[in-house]
Amino acid sequence: MQTVYNAEHAVHAATHEFFRGRLVPAFETPARADYILGAVQKVGLGDVLAPVDHGRAPLERVHSARYLRFIEGAHAEWLALGGEGEAFPAVWPVRSLRSDVEPLSFAARMGLYSMDSGTPLTAGSWAAAYAGAQASLTGLDLMLAGQGSAYVLTRPPGHHAGADFFGGYCFVNNASVAAQAARDAGLARVAILDVDYHHGNGTQAIFYDRADVFFASVHGDPQTEYPFFLGHADETGAGKGVGFNANFPLPAGSANDDWFAALEQALAKLTAYRPELLIVSLGVDTYGGDPISHFKLDEPEFRRMGRRLAAFGVPTLFIQEGGYATEAIGRNVVAVLTGFEGA
Repeated sequence: MQTVYNAEHAVHAATHEFFRGRLVPAFETPARADYILGAVQKVGLGDVLAPVDHGRAPLERVHSARYLRFIEGAHAEWLALGGEGEAFPAVWPVRSLRSDVEPLSFAARMGLYSMDSGTPLTAGSWAAAYAGAQASLTGLDLMLAGQGSAYVLTRPPGHHAGADFFGGYCFVNNASVAAQAARDAGLARVAILDVDYHHGNGTQAIFYDRADVFFASVHGDPQTEYPFFLGHADETGAGKGVGFNANFPLPAGSANDDWFAALEQALAKLTAYRPELLIVSLGVDTYGGDPISHFKLDEPEFRRMGRRLAAFGVPTLFIQEGGYATEAIGRNVVAVLTGFEGA
C-alpha cells in the first residue's frame, strides 16, 4: 500500500487550545504525523509519495469560495490587527442572528466561519490544510489508476470541517474533497465510512441531501460527546439523500464487541449501496488510551478492523483523521493498514 504524505502538515503547530472551556496544551500536534510516518516506514508498508498539486478548484467543489479566502488570509489579518500567536473565535451567529452577511470585523468573521473555540488558527493552518487536500486528491489518483488501496497521511484532520466553517481541529474536509473528485472523475457511487471516535459532522452535512455519496459513521453518542449537535441515529438524509446517511452512535465506554457490532451494521448499509470506492475517515481515537475520547478498543482490534475492511472487497482509500494518544497512534494506524494488506 502506498502512502501519500503531507510534509507541509508541520507548519500548522498550535501550542494551546481551549478544551471544554479550559486553555490546555494542544492535543493535535505535528508529533501525531511523525509517529505515524515512522511506523509506516518501520514496517515497510510501501512507497511514501509527495502530494501532487491539483489546484484550488477541487476544494471549491466542496467548500465555499469566501470561506477558503478567509482561511487563507485569516492569520495574516490577525497579526496585522495586533494579534499574537494563535487566533481563536469568540462570538458566533447562533439562532436568530444572521449568517448570510459577511461582517467586516475580523472577530465576527472568525465566529461566522467556525464552530468551536478549540481549533487554533495558526500561521500555517491554510498551508497545511491545502496540502492535505492535495494529498487526498493524490491518493484518489492512485485509486483511479487501478490500485486497490492507498493511505493519506496528513494533518490537520478534516471531517469536522463543513462547506463554510472550521472546527474540531479541521479546516478543509479531505474525505469530502476526495469523494467529490471521485464523482467528478465519473464514479457513480462513492461511500465514506467514518470510524473516528467523533462524528464527522462536516462530511455528513456536505452530502446530506445527495444519493451519490453514502456517509456512514460509528462514533460516540452526541448526547455526551463532541460535536454534540449532529450524529444521531435518526439522521438518515434529506431530499434525494434520504436513506443515504447512516449513524451508529455508541455510549462512552463502549469496547471491542459493541464497536464491531456497530461496524457490521454500517457495512451492511454500504453493501446494499454497492459503492465503487470506499473512503475511510481513519480516526484511531477509539483506542482505550486516547486522552480525549472514551471508547475502549484494544490495540489488537485495529488489525481486526483492517481485516474486516479488506473483506468488504471494495477499492479503499484511507485518509487520516483523529487519534491523540501520540505514542500509540503509529502502532494503531499501521495495525489497520497491515491488517487490510494482510487480508
